[in-house]
Amino acid sequence: MSTAQSSRPDDDTPRTPGPVDLKGESPWARMLLVALVVGALFWSVTALLSPDDGTLRQFVSAVLCAGAAVAVQYVLGLAPRDQARLDDVRLDHARLEEHTRSVEEHTRRVESVLAEHTTAVRDGLTRHDDELKTGLTRHTEDVKQLVETHVTQADQHTAESAGARLDPVRIDRLPDLAVGFADVLLPSPSILHTFVHLEMSRVIGHMADLTNLSAECPGENHDWMLTLTRASEQSILATSTSVDREFWSSEPAGRYLDAQQAAIDEQGVTVRRLFLLESARELDDRLLRLCEEQELRRIDVRAAVLPELPPHLQRGTTNDFILYDEEVSFEIEQDLRDVNVRTRLTARQDYVRDRLKRFRELWDAGMGLRELEVRVDDEEDGNWMVDRA
Repeated sequence: MSTAQSSRPDDDTPRTPGPVDLKGESPWARMLLVALVVGALFWSVTALLSPDDGTLRQFVSAVLCAGAAVAVQYVLGLAPRDQARLDDVRLDHARLEEHTRSVEEHTRRVESVLAEHTTAVRDGLTRHDDELKTGLTRHTEDVKQLVETHVTQADQHTAESAGARLDPVRIDRLPDLAVGFADVLLPSPSILHTFVHLEMSRVIGHMADLTNLSAECPGENHDWMLTLTRASEQSILATSTSVDREFWSSEPAGRYLDAQQAAIDEQGVTVRRLFLLESARELDDRLLRLCEEQELRRIDVRAAVLPELPPHLQRGTTNDFILYDEEVSFEIEQDLRDVNVRTRLTARQDYVRDRLKRFRELWDAGMGLRELEVRVDDEEDGNWMVDRA
């Protein structure tokens, strides 16, 4: 490209619109001079050869001959200019072809480099995926074997003694297993590596606890509640006391209700919720709207005022609890300030059976939505005086 550019004449050089004069003089003066000489010679020759033709006729013939000389010179002067233009066109075409070849060559080199990098990245990802799958498979098998061992030991020890505990030596392996998972998922040490380690330790610890059909965690565990809802196949039976009334306006409550509606629509799960009220003062429009919202999601809703229940139903615990498929009890404990301090999962059959009996008795004594609407209207009109002292 550099050779073609250096050999091309400057595009800004002005070109002569008429014939080319290499000496830089005006071509028209020379052509007129030549025409004048030719005309004069022709006039002289005509006067000598045909003296009888007359002066006017001889002059006109000389002028025509001079004009022809001018035309011939002009035509002959166009040839160099057209040749120069043709050379410029050929030069431009050659430069365009050279530029096109250069662009094509550059494109081929870029495509080749990109193909090499793509192949290298794909090979690297494939190797990493293979290593990750191999590591996860190995540690998954370890977890499976460990859990099966704990379950087997728990069954054997339960047959021997109801108060038997799992082998502490086996449980000591749980932190090592969590570290192994963290190393596979995030090989390089970082805060995420520590996070994975701690999360795996927590989860595996709960798995080990559940081999005894019971597990606890501090505070409210909404993740357990959502996971059990998605795992349910038959029924969800829940009580809701005045303590958790603010829960229903929170963001986790929205996700919980969405999960319950999905369980109803997709798996045909029966969902029942019983609101337990400490006082008749809680029979208001807010409670009514809450019940109507849940009924729209096809959740069966009832309410019961505890002081109005029969004496044998007023006795017993009133903590919130949820029964999933009548097999697992999810409970939240409160302290003396009605603050949720602990979440417990229990799957012992005798305990769940007592909870189920308690729920059915309270459910049968509760008010349905239509009865609740009438009761709220009467409470607002002051016609009911129960528990107003």
